[in-house]
Amino acid sequence: MAEWFYAKRYGYGASLPCSWQGWVVLALFLGLMIGNAVLFEDQPAVFTAITVTIVPIFIVIIWRTTKGGWKWRSGKDKDTL
Repeated sequence: MAEWFYAKRYGYGASLPCSWQGWVVLALFLGLMIGNAVLFEDQPAVFTAITVTIVPIFIVIIWRTTKGGWKWRSGKDKDTL
C-alpha cells in the first residue's frame, strides 16, 4: 500500500501528508467539509449525515496509507514527523 501520511511522533495516529496524494486527499476533505458547512448551514440533519459519511472515509484512507501504520509511539521511531 502507498504511504501518503507520516505517523505521529508521539501518541497514536497520523500526522501531515508525506506525498502529493496525501495533500490531495487532505485538500479534498477540507473542501468537502467547508462546502458541506456552507451549503447545508440551515439544514443540520443533512450536514450531520454528510459529515458522518465523509469523516470515517477520510479516517480509513489515512489509516491505510500512514507510513509505518498506526500504533502508540513515544518519539523514538524513524518513520514519523
